[in-house]
Amino acid sequence: MTSRPTVLVFAGADPSGGAGIAADILAIAAQGAHALPVITALTVQDNDRVYDVLPVDSSVVRRQALALMNKVAIHAVKLGIPGNRANAEAIVDLIGQLRLIHPDLPVVLDPVLASGAGDALARTDALNPLLALATVVVPNLPEARALCADGTNVAEQAASLRARGCANVFVTGGHAEGALVANRWFGDDGERVWSWPRLPGAFHGSGCTLASAIAARLACGDRMEHALDTAQRFCHRALEASFAIAEGQRIPLRSHFTLQRIP
Repeated sequence: MTSRPTVLVFAGADPSGGAGIAADILAIAAQGAHALPVITALTVQDNDRVYDVLPVDSSVVRRQALALMNKVAIHAVKLGIPGNRANAEAIVDLIGQLRLIHPDLPVVLDPVLASGAGDALARTDALNPLLALATVVVPNLPEARALCADGTNVAEQAASLRARGCANVFVTGGHAEGALVANRWFGDDGERVWSWPRLPGAFHGSGCTLASAIAARLACGDRMEHALDTAQRFCHRALEASFAIAEGQRIPLRSHFTLQRIP
């Protein structure tokens, strides 16, 4: 009888199938882990725009998670949009319960504040309770600026986040310009930069894909640097093979490129 490590995922439902829980499930499965999806919000969106975010009641978020926690061993947690502050506080309590059993439980926070078109998905005050719990937080450049108004550059923003409890900060550089995308990791052992060729076009759910792949690799037992490296390779391949469902942002092909096919 085979088993797989699990990732407890708190995120919103995207009816376009490009981001949120839909992206998380496929990215986690591709790493050889199994997603346990807890819905925090229903969204009204397509592959470009977000029209509404409807938070799930915090008691329902809690009940979804507890049903799983009471039976299933949890190997990592991935956090997307909490929906509101009440849900964030419920998630903090749930992670606290998990860490009584597994003190080193990896928690990956994708601080999704807005869609690619700039439509709001979360408020910084809803994310603040989660920052201190994160083993690694994965903001893009605009998110890092929004979360750290006191920092004038990426290094200062990362230092601010780490001072608030995040052991590792991984800032993605897709919103910058140039032929290469530079992703920067700041942790206890210093800093590392990965550079990737910038791909043409725009993509829906690339941040969800990366953060979920990182969580899955940590659930599988990878050390942080290796998890970040493998997850980036997977994400880049998924973006290279992306497909269209309509005009606008493309959908990463997450299900085709499994871990075994990543060089």
